[in-house]
Amino acid sequence: MVLEKLKLVPHKPGCYLMKNKDGVIIYVGKAKDLRNRLNSYFHSSHTGKTARLVSEIADFDYIVVSSETESLILEINLIKKHDPKFNILLRDDKTYPYIELTMEKVPRLLIVRNAHKKKKKTRLFGPYPNVYAARKVVNLLNRLYPLRKCKTYQKRPCLYFHIGQCLGYCTNNVPQDKVELMEKEIVSFLKGNNDIVTNKLKDEINKESEALHFEKALELKNLLDDINVILVKQKIEVNDNIDRDIFGYFSDGNYLSVFVFFVRGSRIAGHHHQIIPLIDDEGEELTRYIAKFYDKALIPSEVLVPSIVDSNLLSDYFKVKVKVPEKGVKKRLVDMAADNARKQLEDEYELVIKNEEKTIKANDELREKLGLEKLDRIELFDNAHLFGTYNVSGMVVFIDGSPAKNEYRKFKISVDKNDDYGTMREVIYRRYFRVLKDNLVRPDLIIVDGGLGQMNVAKEVLDSLGMDINLAGLKKDDKHATRALVTFDGEIPIEKRSNLFHYLERMQDEVHNFTINYHKQIRSKGLYASILDDIPGIGKQRKQELLKKYKTVSNMKKQSIEELSSVLPYKVALELKNILDSLDKEKDE
Repeated sequence: MVLEKLKLVPHKPGCYLMKNKDGVIIYVGKAKDLRNRLNSYFHSSHTGKTARLVSEIADFDYIVVSSETESLILEINLIKKHDPKFNILLRDDKTYPYIELTMEKVPRLLIVRNAHKKKKKTRLFGPYPNVYAARKVVNLLNRLYPLRKCKTYQKRPCLYFHIGQCLGYCTNNVPQDKVELMEKEIVSFLKGNNDIVTNKLKDEINKESEALHFEKALELKNLLDDINVILVKQKIEVNDNIDRDIFGYFSDGNYLSVFVFFVRGSRIAGHHHQIIPLIDDEGEELTRYIAKFYDKALIPSEVLVPSIVDSNLLSDYFKVKVKVPEKGVKKRLVDMAADNARKQLEDEYELVIKNEEKTIKANDELREKLGLEKLDRIELFDNAHLFGTYNVSGMVVFIDGSPAKNEYRKFKISVDKNDDYGTMREVIYRRYFRVLKDNLVRPDLIIVDGGLGQMNVAKEVLDSLGMDINLAGLKKDDKHATRALVTFDGEIPIEKRSNLFHYLERMQDEVHNFTINYHKQIRSKGLYASILDDIPGIGKQRKQELLKKYKTVSNMKKQSIEELSSVLPYKVALELKNILDSLDKEKDE
């Protein structure tokens, strides 16, 4: 059927959708010539992940478009819509922190993730290699430049004013030109000009030393060291101050190693690297990777790519300059990124192979023990409560043996009651009624944390919905370690230290930690709210402000009276602080 269908495919650009025997879309790709690309899957020999894909293809569809740009846009949208299992390589990829200098009359410095989702005009600088580095920069600038720290203006100066890190904008008439000068210097620094800040620090160090304030001078010296260690990155030869990302790659035929330099202000501010299984040809795979990469990052003014990438296609797609440098400094930078990509693959190859083999073998062993034809998607559930209160459930998803964090779901149970079966009944119904209603992908296996009792409740709900999904439970020993897999036909013992044992333990830990963290969030908010309700002077509005700013009761306990008084009147803040401290004393006793 597939080979006959191939003869009807035109030699035109478009997208193709590979399906398994159940009609589920398992891979989406694009091609300049659909006929040639599809023929390459069925008339060529393959290895690795491509061989696995081809072995599962039972049918395909294709969509013809008028241009390659349209095919790339369609491909990305189809991947987002169908989330095919062989296209999930980037969906859990990390997002990098940025520093935001807000556009307010008196700006604030913030650390933000998901910067690409911001719709309003804003000033963003980065990406930074990690949150630690970004926080160091923000702390440094807040120390040197007394900008506003509070989200809303208070009725009187807060603690930051008294320690010299704010000019008291809430009560003082600060000249706007003074604010603008600070903004200008901060922007210059964040764009790569460190001289203003380092000179300012050196001047302050000299002043404090001359005044014999050696502890203060040492503290400032440490800040200067932070700039040298964290902020001053490798200087490059291109001094045009254009923000650009530089991509390089290396492939061994089965894996594609991608390396990206983030160049900001003529300096390498950071880098990113990832190794992914190679399914498509190298050029298509790298083009798709770059297009998806900017789903979670801000695209700079210029992107440099290797020659296998269609730069014109990406330029049309991004509406920014995407170039393939052929000589000079920029070509050397792309080559340097490629050398790093090769080194990453060489250094991590054994680990990548070992982890993939362990995961695939463990998933196959689980499939065989349960007698299943396929085991692509597993959904696991766990419950948590505190003496029947703050009742929640969590669901985690593993696809092809790996956690799919975007698919995780939290459930706040409607009834606060110590009833594990009732909780399981509610969460299974809510989840799989939604799966039916929205025609979501069904799992091949549901695993519940418990034995036959929990499984029977889950099966009862699934039967009422007319859904036939395989069920299993996990049984623990007296040390809370996974001991056996529970099925309706009996228990399947799991050998400790086997790949399957570690695989199940990993899934069990993942769903447990995810659920417990959600339970702690809910519980903290509940405790927080009950405490606030009993304190005179805290009404609905102040309660909302406190919840919004501090989130959890543990965060509140860490705050000083001065900090709490940035939200509350001083007497009310003092009362709240005393109550929180007394709760801690009661726990200790």
